[in-house]
Formats: sequence, C-alpha cells, structure tokens
Amino acid sequence: MPDPPSGTVTFLFADIEDSTRLLHQLGDRYTTVIEAYHRLLREVFHRAGGYEEDPVGESLFVVFPRASDAVNAALAAQRAVITSAWPDGVVLRVRMGLHTGQPIVAGGGYIGLEVHRAARIASVGWGGQVLLSQATSDAVVHDLPAGAGVRDLGEHRLKDLQRREQIFQLLHPDLTPDFPPLRSLDTLPHNLPHQLTSFVGREREMAEVKELLSTTPLVTLVGSGGIGKTRLALQVAADVMDGMSNGVWLAELAGLPDAARIPPAVASAAGVHGGGDGDSDGGRALLAVLTEHFQRKKLLLILDNCEYLVAGCAQFAASLLQSCPNVKILATSWQPLGLAPEAVFRVSPLTLPDSEATALEELVQSESVRLFLERAMGSQPTFTLTDTNAPVVAQICRRLDGNPLAIELAAARARVLSPDQIAARISDRFKLLTGGSRTAPPRQQSLRATMDWGYGLLSEQERLLLQRLSVFQDGWTLEAAAAVCGELDGTGIDVADLLISLKTKSLILTEGGRGPIRYRLPQTVRQYGLEKLQESGEAPAVEHRYREWSLGVVSNA
Repeated sequence: MPDPPSGTVTFLFADIEDSTRLLHQLGDRYTTVIEAYHRLLREVFHRAGGYEEDPVGESLFVVFPRASDAVNAALAAQRAVITSAWPDGVVLRVRMGLHTGQPIVAGGGYIGLEVHRAARIASVGWGGQVLLSQATSDAVVHDLPAGAGVRDLGEHRLKDLQRREQIFQLLHPDLTPDFPPLRSLDTLPHNLPHQLTSFVGREREMAEVKELLSTTPLVTLVGSGGIGKTRLALQVAADVMDGMSNGVWLAELAGLPDAARIPPAVASAAGVHGGGDGDSDGGRALLAVLTEHFQRKKLLLILDNCEYLVAGCAQFAASLLQSCPNVKILATSWQPLGLAPEAVFRVSPLTLPDSEATALEELVQSESVRLFLERAMGSQPTFTLTDTNAPVVAQICRRLDGNPLAIELAAARARVLSPDQIAARISDRFKLLTGGSRTAPPRQQSLRATMDWGYGLLSEQERLLLQRLSVFQDGWTLEAAAAVCGELDGTGIDVADLLISLKTKSLILTEGGRGPIRYRLPQTVRQYGLEKLQESGEAPAVEHRYREWSLGVVSNA
C-alpha cells in the first residue's frame, strides 16, 4: 500500500444524508446498497489520485496531494451518484466537505485539527452539496473544473472547533444549486458550550447512542468520573441537532443543593420564564410551566451530572416525558436514573493499544494514544510521537485505564516532562495529574478532585468496602471479598449488595468468562482506595486478613 500523502494535502469527507432513515427503509438490503455506493466512489477517487483512510460506517475519507484533484473528484463522484440507478427506487444524497491543510501523519494515518475541520465541514452540508473551506477555495480559485464556480456561504461555527470557518459551495450545472441554510451551530437553536479541543474517537459509541435516542425518549450515559460522559453527550447532541427543530438545551446540575433547583436550572438553560423560585412549591410551579412550554416542541434536553440528585432527576424526567411526546432527554450520571423508559449506555474507557503492540503504526490506532498525542501537541507544539516514545505513551495510557480526563492531564505535562518522566511519576498520579483547564469545573481540574467527587456519592458502608477492596491487586470473586472485607473488628457489611451498588455507580469493573464473575478496581480507583484505607487506620487489619486469605488459597491449590 502506498504511503499517505504528506505536507499540504486536501481532505475529502463524503457521507450519505439521513443514512439511518435509509437503513430502516432498506433493512437487510442496506448493506448491498452501501457496498455498491462505496465501489462507485472509490473508483472515482482512485482515478483522481486519492488515498483512502479507513472508512467509518458508510462515510469515506480520502486524501489528495492537490486541492484541484480533490475538487474534480468531488464533482465526478456527485455526477456518478446522481446518474447511477440504485435498487428499490432508492435516491442517495451524498454530502461532501473538503479542507486543505498540513495534518499530522502518525502510524500511517492522519490526526489533528485539520482532519476534524474537514469532517465538520461535511457534517453541516446537505445531500448533493459540496462544501469547501476557505483554504481549499483559495487553493483552487484559479483551477476549478470547467463550468464550475464557488458561492460564499459566510462564516460558520462548527462542532468541536474553536476557529470559525468561512465556507464555500461548489457550483456547477450538473449540481443542485440551492439548499437550505447550513446546519452549523450558528443556524440552530441551542446553548451548547464552545469546545476548545477536538473530540477524539468514540465513533461506535456515537452511533449507538444516536440509535438509542431515535427509539427511546430517555438515554442515560453512565460511567465513572473523567470517562467522558459529558463530552460524548455534547458531541451526540451536536450531531442530532438538525433533527431537533426547537433546539438542544444543556442543563448543568452539578452543585445544585436539592431537587427543587432542577426545574429552574432547565428553565434557565432553555430560556423559559415564569413559574416560581427554587423552593419546593416554586419548583413544582415551574415544572408545570416547562411542561406546557415543551408540550408541542421537538427538542433534546441534556441533564448533565445527575449523580447527586438521581431521584429528583428521575422524577423530573418522568413528569416531563409523560406530557411531552417529542422531547428527548440525554442524561449523564455515575449511575442510572432507574426509570422504565430509560436506555442505559455505559461509557467505556478509550480503546487501548494491544499489550503486545510496540510499533508506532499499531499504537497510534488506539483512541487513548491518539488523545494523548493531540493534547500533548496542544500543550507543547513541538511534541512528536516516535518509535522510541510511542511505547511509553501506550504504557501511560494503559496505566491510566484509558480514562480520558487522566490522559489529558498527563498529556498536559508534556509541556515540561518527557513521556519517560511522566511514566515514572504515574505511581503518584494524584500529585502528578493536576492543573487541568482553568475553564473546567473544579472537579475536573485534577484527578484527585474527580475521585473526591465520586467518593462523595457513597454511603459510609460503600466507602468502607471500597477502601478494603483496594488491597486486592489482581481482582477478586464475591467469596474472596466476603472473606477479606466482611466481618472485621465488629464492622459487618453486606458485601454482595454493596458490590452491586459500587458496580452500579461505575467504581467497580466486572470480568466475565468461565467460572465465577471476577471484579476489579481501575488502577486510579484502587490507588485512591489505598489512600483512604491508610487514613482510616484499618490498613493493618485488612492487609493481615488479605495475607491470611492468600495463604489459604495457595495451600488449597
């Protein structure tokens, strides 16, 4: 396979508009149509000298050494789609976005903001439309295909990107000239915050959450602190925004003193006025105002950080959804809300490189390594991933369990430390991983603050069990936990029920397979638990019990 083009290149993203509707329409025949569509476009792009990156779903991502070749290929591909006879009367409408820049080439692939910019330009277009960035338009202004021109569509704010983009539409007699306004963040009602960093990976999770939202009114993203629940929710919301005619509204619930403050927080987010204040009676009155306001509207409401007010959030969501058939709720929490119509999606850590992988090309395929690289370059522009330091970066990501917040905090240290120096200090991660973005909530500015936030959710007995479980180095079974952490100095605890509760709150992982289910703590949680165990004064007794249990296992083997 040829090497990917380097230097200044032009990216072309192509995807099918409303592919979910097409999937429902075609059913099992969808795959056949997509395969034919891919063959058609690949032939066009290959003839034009395009280099194809790995596709995501039905989307195609192609790189051209010359901007003029990319524009010619886009025009030829649109002609091919329009003139082809698709089965079952299907009409394919393909949107394309082009951007020219100098990306980062690592491990045989492309990463960095230039790639994201091209993808985001494509995402705001309509089927049949070809959009160009300012850089691409400037590069081809004197080298357009015969009969072609460009139309300036103005500046637009794009998902995930700090800099606004001047966008141009490719015009040609063979293309549809007129479309609705671009589906950028400027033209749709919302209050989503402006993201200062790129969104890395999570393509599978994005697709699954969007599919859940299409079939159920309430989806809760569940996971431990720093796992990326809020960022995933915001990304999904931005992607489905064009289907929400009355907007997407983010209500931040962290720090609210009680459930009575939930309706005012939502009303403020959505710009709804009326009702009462945030006491109990005022909250009920405002809920009635919200219900009436949302009753005939199609919108998505994000309830972010529900963990401290789970019962109140559940009651609020139930009341709203019962009377508002076109409202969707996307919640984030350490644990589910527990409602009947709720679809729970557990947010996993970022993918990690295979433990046997050592080559740069293999390591950079993992989401965790790509995130470290992008954030390290944001912190230290001269940072590069090499054959020498890539295995060390992979080790850092593994030891941080693929947790996005922890990886970002570690990557920020690239400003003053090498990957080897960061790895050497990971064992004291709560001291190392501080100094997050000053614009982030306090609980996300250090790894310890994030763990303190989650620890505050626990009952006394849950805290007691969590810190006792930290003595297990390689996981445990229910029987082992009961033997080591159960009755101890007269403090009996129901290990089975508490394990379930800690699992529900995303602090314990389970590992299936043959035999009894095994449990384990992520390394960050375990280190935090060990500190709390030392502070409690129980460490000698628990460690003695653990040694006795371990000796018993060995002697009975």
